[in-house]
Parts: sequence; C-alpha cells; structure tokens
Amino acid sequence: MDIFDALTLIGGLSLFLFGMSLMGQALERRAGGQLRSLLEKLTTGKLAGLLTGLGVTAVIQSSSATTVMVVGFVNSGLMTLKQAINIIMGANIGTTVTAWLLSLAGIDSGNVFVKLLKPSSFTPALALLGIIFYLFCKSAKKKDTGMILLGFATLMYGMETMSGAVSGLGELPAFRQMFVMFKNPVLGVLAGAALTAVIQSSSASVGILQALAVTGQVSYGAAIPIIMGQNIGTCVTAMLSSVGANRNAKRAALVHLSFNVIGTAVWLTAFCLLRALLRPALLEEPASLLGIAAAHSVFNVLCTLLMLPLSGFLERLVKVLVPDARQPEVFEELDERLFATPSIALERCHAVTVDMAETAVSSLKDALASLGNNSPELAASIREREDKTDHYEDILGTYLVNLSARQISEADSREAAKLLKLIGDFERIADHAVNILESAEELQKKEIRFTDAATGELAVIFQAVSDILDLSLAGYLQNDLSAAAKVEPLEEVIDQLKEQLRTRHILRLQKGDCTIDAGFTWLDLLTDLERTADHCSNIAGCMIDAARDSMNLHQSLRETRNDSEAFQERYREYRRKYALA
Repeated sequence: MDIFDALTLIGGLSLFLFGMSLMGQALERRAGGQLRSLLEKLTTGKLAGLLTGLGVTAVIQSSSATTVMVVGFVNSGLMTLKQAINIIMGANIGTTVTAWLLSLAGIDSGNVFVKLLKPSSFTPALALLGIIFYLFCKSAKKKDTGMILLGFATLMYGMETMSGAVSGLGELPAFRQMFVMFKNPVLGVLAGAALTAVIQSSSASVGILQALAVTGQVSYGAAIPIIMGQNIGTCVTAMLSSVGANRNAKRAALVHLSFNVIGTAVWLTAFCLLRALLRPALLEEPASLLGIAAAHSVFNVLCTLLMLPLSGFLERLVKVLVPDARQPEVFEELDERLFATPSIALERCHAVTVDMAETAVSSLKDALASLGNNSPELAASIREREDKTDHYEDILGTYLVNLSARQISEADSREAAKLLKLIGDFERIADHAVNILESAEELQKKEIRFTDAATGELAVIFQAVSDILDLSLAGYLQNDLSAAAKVEPLEEVIDQLKEQLRTRHILRLQKGDCTIDAGFTWLDLLTDLERTADHCSNIAGCMIDAARDSMNLHQSLRETRNDSEAFQERYREYRRKYALA
C-alpha cells in the first residue's frame, strides 16, 4: 500500500460518511410524518417503545441521533425516563440495518440474477435515477427521494473505494500483526470504542470494519470484540449532548452508556469463556461482510434480550449515579437537541404553541370577567399569563427561525411559517387581556359605573368576543377549518358592534347620562375588544391559507368575503344573534 492507496482510502471514507449523512437527512425529511406517528405510540408499553426506537433509528440510520433526540425529549419533559429506556434499547437494534445494506457488496456469484443484487450492479442506476429526481422534479418529496438514492449510491461507492484501497493491506506483515493483536478481546473492545467515539457513528465504524474485512485478515475472533466496543463508543454523542441538560436527561444518556457497557461486559465474558473452553474453528476464519453484519445484529439483539427485563434496574442505577436534588426539576420547553430531527422539533413547537394559545384565550376571558368581579388574585393571574405568552413568543420565534434555516422538508417549512405568524397574534390577545384588566381596575379605583344600557350593550359584545375566541382556538387546536371559516363573518359583526356602541356612547354623553371618565374607559374597552377580534381573524385566516398551501395571509378570506353565499349566511346569522336591544 503506497501513498496513493492511502489517499484513495481517505477519499472513500469521506464519500462513505457523506453518503450516510446525506441519506439519513433525506430519509428523515421524507418520513417526517411517519416519525411523528411512531412517537405517538411511546406510551403504549415497553414493546411499543422498543419498536419505536428500532423504527426511528432504521429511518435516520443513526442510533446516536436517536439517543440525542431522546435526551432532548426527556430534557423538555416530553418523555419519561422509563419511556426513554425502551427507545434506547430499540435504537441499538435499528442501527444494524446499515451493516446489512453494506453486506450486499460482498455478494459474489456467477449467476446473473444474484449478481444484480451486488451494489456495483445497481448503484449506477440508482445514482442516475436519483440525479434525475433531484434536478428535474419540482416536488419536494421527489427531490428528497432523489437525495436518498444519491446518498445510498455515494455510500456504496465510498464503501467499494475503501475496499479497493485496503485490498493490498493483507500482504503487509504489520497489518496482519495488528489484527493478531486485536484477537485480545480487551484490545478489540478498546479499538472499536475509540474508532466509534471519533467518528460518532457505530454504523459507520461497522462499515469501515466491513471494508477492512475484504483483506481476509480480519477473523471473527478479532471482529466480534471490535463490534462490542463500537456499541460503547457510540455513547459519546449522547453523553456530550447531555451536558447542560436536566437530571433526567443526563440519566437518559447514562442509560445508553450503562446498557452498552453492561451488555458488552456480560457477552464479552461469555465470548471469552466460549473461546477458551470450546475453541470454535469459526473464530479463526476470515470474517465476511455478511458475517460482520450478522454478528452486529446478533450482539445487539442479545444485549436487548438481556437488558429488557432489567429496565427497572437500569432506571434505579442511573438514579443512583445522578441523584435527585432538593430543588424541583426544570424542563426546557424547546431543546436544540431536537434539531437533529426537524420534524420532531416542529412537533414540539406545535405543542408549546398550543399551550400559548390556551393561555392567551383563558386570560382574555378572565379579563372580561374582571369587569364585573375584579380581585387581586385574578389580576395577578392575568398578568402572569401575559408574561408567559411573552416568554413563549420569544423562545418560539428564535427556535422556529433557527429550525427554518436548516434543511427541512417543504411541508415542515410551511408549518414553521404558519406557527411564526400565529404566535404573534396569540401574544397580542394576551396583551389586550391586560389592557382590559387595567380598564377594570381604573373603573374600580375611580368608582365609575356604566349605565344599565351600557352594561347591557357590553354583555352583547363580550359574548361575541368570547365566541370568536372559541372559534379561532378550535380552528387551531383541532385544525377545524369549518370553525375557522365562521370567524371572519363574526369579526365583521364585531366591527359593526363597535361602531354602534361608539355612536350610542356619544348620544349618552350628549344627554348627560354618561361621564367623561367613563367614556374614556368605554372607548378603550371597545378598541381592545375589536382588536382582539382582528387577531382571531388573523389566526383563522392563517389556518385556512395554510390548508390551501398559500403563504399569503387572508388570501382565501378575501376571495370568499363578498362572493361566498356561506359567508353571507353566517354574517346574517351573527347579525341576528348579536343584535342590540
């Protein structure tokens, strides 16, 4: 092996790692919805969690990424430690898929149909199909499909390049001596752990081992301990991601480490005993690509079978290693660790926005109630919720902008844009709640009372505003477009109510039935109520436009405002319902 072979090896390794990353990212974007549905099954039981971890890792091609994602879930309070344990166990099995794909490169047969299964036979066709999809298709899903094919082709080309570059190593005495040394199981474990810790991917390190196996100098006796060590090395990524996280997130990372260390210790002991007592001839035979893939899968399945009944023990162990503190646990609403899987990060943004929406609407309704029965406790609660919505707007805005800057699917990009629009309106609704509260406090402080006629008029517009809040909230929470479609005609009725109430107020002033001080507060209330309805209209319009794949806010509403018979019918219905006496 000369300098040119070394350069070829480096180039092949680079293509291999790049192809794996490219394919994993494209698969995640392509299967974002499926990932979310998989995660919904987390609470159904131990087996469901195991299968979920297996499925997610098989999609994104990295147990490290899955574990980092799990650490982020636990840190956000989205997942319990018990659920995390099952996911992590499943991830260790899911990561073996890559090795089986790479083992196809070892197919060698004179049969033409068997030869077609060899990657060198079909990879060029996949690369051609991938570049056609990527360059000439406009659909984001087809482009992602093209990226998956290109990533797989790049990965396989890198694998073949590495195999070709190292093929001459088998003739070197130093290389043969190195793998003789790795027959010492402890050294093999350490070597596998070190390699995987550096490249932070057990799938990639297994692929490198498979590439070296083509030299014929890697025996099963040397390969199996290296595979065991790779499971320990892959824990580095999760451990690093847990730095700065809460206690349960640190425990989740430690579960991954403990699971792999205990599993490796148990089965390494069994391996050493087997080799010492029985001396099976298989351990001295050169390992094949298929054999390494099988050994990788068998080891991870055995570890899972060993530790699955002991999940409770793992939970107690990590709680001892990371003990509880006196202060209560603090969860991070939005964890940047979830950026590794953008579709999941977006789902978390949606969950936080739901809490924000419910908080804003409840504060506005309580503010309306404060006009009749204000109390210090209610006032403090409304202001606290307004501060909460301000906080949500800040963290959601920053998080969504950072998320949008990453490579995400077209559907996820539209969803992120929708949320960015919605959070501003929810925050403003909470602001108007505080404004209405301040009006109530002013009335109480100055001992101002509205006339009976004015109080009755307020009750009408209060009911209309309360109803439009319910419609807009249902439209968002339940993605109920029929509820959203009812918002705009009601908003128009509220606009007219505001003008009618303003006119009636002026008439009362002229007659001397109302004071100037009461009039100022009255006008402030009307303004806040009308603007609250405007924000509800924005929310509903955004939902309808998003459903029609339009980024132009209110486009659909403008189209139907005057032409839709349904709109006009709802408008007339609301006119009758909220008619003033």
